[in-house]
Amino acid sequence: MLKRINYDDRQHLVYARGRALPPDVVAAWMAEFARHSPSRRPLTVLDLGSGTGRFSPALADAFGGPVYGVEPSARMRQVAATTAAHPSVSYLQGSAEKIPLPDDHCDLALLYLVIHHIQDLPAAAPEIARVLAPGGRLLIRNAFADRMPDPLWHSWFPRARIVHVPDAIR
Repeated sequence: MLKRINYDDRQHLVYARGRALPPDVVAAWMAEFARHSPSRRPLTVLDLGSGTGRFSPALADAFGGPVYGVEPSARMRQVAATTAAHPSVSYLQGSAEKIPLPDDHCDLALLYLVIHHIQDLPAAAPEIARVLAPGGRLLIRNAFADRMPDPLWHSWFPRARIVHVPDAIR
């Protein structure tokens, strides 16, 4: 797990701008999420670790139901409420280990670049399962070091792998 990041300190001020995606890229992600989601509409969606709401409004438009952006950082939620407001989106205080929704409430849960921030994965797994309705889907998108291609500079400096790539993935 990565060192815990304090998004309430300064990150919230620049996060949305630094992680912004063009509309066509967001649309491509929505199409990909839809491919792996129940086909019926509307769907109730949990955007777990929603941050500044990068996907929350698009999820509401794509799936037609309410979206709950659950985020532990108060200031990230504040930015989301200001810059990513949508009539079908609610931004809630919570975490993967403590989701403020009832049992069987969501048809879809999205964790987009979030799983590495979860402090207690063994506690989070049953909590996510608790809020997913029967037949609900969990979508996880993350970058995993053992599945990443070599950085381009490794082709010029192959011995750099010795110090750059952990033993577990060499």
